[in-house]
Amino acid sequence: MFEYFPGNYVWNLAVVAALNSGGYIDEINRACRPLREAATRGEDAGTEEFLAAWTGLVDQLETQAKELEAAGRHRSAGQTYARATNYLVNAERMQAAGSAGRLQTYKRCLKLMERSFQLADPLTTRIEVPFRSTTLPAYFTQAPTTNGTPAPTMIMWNGLDSTKEHIYLSGHPTELAARGISTLMVDCPGSGEALRLQNLPAQIDTEEWAAACIDYLQTRQDVDASRIGLTGWSLGGYYAPRAAAFEKRLALVVAWGANHNWGAVQRRRLQREGERPVPHYWEHVLWVWGHDNLDDFITFADQVHLDGIVENITVPFLIAHGQNDRQIPVEYAQRSYDQAVNSPHRQLRIFTPEEGGAEHVGLDHLPHISTYVADWVAETFHQLETTTPPPPPVTAHGL
Repeated sequence: MFEYFPGNYVWNLAVVAALNSGGYIDEINRACRPLREAATRGEDAGTEEFLAAWTGLVDQLETQAKELEAAGRHRSAGQTYARATNYLVNAERMQAAGSAGRLQTYKRCLKLMERSFQLADPLTTRIEVPFRSTTLPAYFTQAPTTNGTPAPTMIMWNGLDSTKEHIYLSGHPTELAARGISTLMVDCPGSGEALRLQNLPAQIDTEEWAAACIDYLQTRQDVDASRIGLTGWSLGGYYAPRAAAFEKRLALVVAWGANHNWGAVQRRRLQREGERPVPHYWEHVLWVWGHDNLDDFITFADQVHLDGIVENITVPFLIAHGQNDRQIPVEYAQRSYDQAVNSPHRQLRIFTPEEGGAEHVGLDHLPHISTYVADWVAETFHQLETTTPPPPPVTAHGL
């Protein structure tokens, strides 16, 4: 993995995530150059300096975008707004949960992202998925169609510290759209707006989220309700397989980074084994799950696993994992595969350092793993379309 800040895995993860989501190396270098000394103090110290440096870059880009917009160069302006969002959302995720200004920073991300859609991506819109007495904020990227037929659709969920903006900026929805597949990117409980603005914490029984997403998609005429799949990356590698085990309307599922026993990983992290995804880690984890006591939370987290769960998956199941994932041991990918014995088509794909995509969720070479997943999803949807028997003909009785 490219390591701008030697020895600081967490900060390097933010850099490679931004680079592999449309960031420009010159812009990132300008923002990071003043931070080299701060990075030597560890992953937690200096995160406010990180935000300040990257916000300065965002300020410059927003000014450029407004100038382009005023000149009528709408696509260029929209692309610049998107790049600004990329930098700001990666800096925001580095901050402590209760840090001053974090919420305002995220709200700015939302405004920048929305303006980008308006100017450069009319196929992506903001929507609200009804959930309990509130909603799950989401983006929907509609696949371009030539014959007006409903398109297969993938639901995409975040992990512990990402947001729907990270999903969109990764370019994966664009890859799916190019293959005729729409994408619903959701801030599920414990992530993004659902956590920051609606105080919805994560939960073990993620099938409730899946049901809400499918209920919404089934109201859309542009969605093929028989071909709705689900992808989760990072902690979503627990969320998505768990949901597919119990929500039987899903047609396929992808674990983009296996997370077979997230509870066990937390016990390892208490012993400083393995890397952590964000600074201020335990504060962040308690925030995501809605707990206020670490000892109680660790006992609770023992329930966050897929043992006895993935056996209930009865649809095609892809597990994509990096061989050098320093957060989630590669052995968990093998365990999910070995236990998913009732999936009619299960596949385990391990990405190696030689090819790239070997780090956590492939952040070191995100386009490589993204296109692989998109190809698998497209091929699997096609197989499902050609093997699913047609509905019985409608007959007119009494004639």
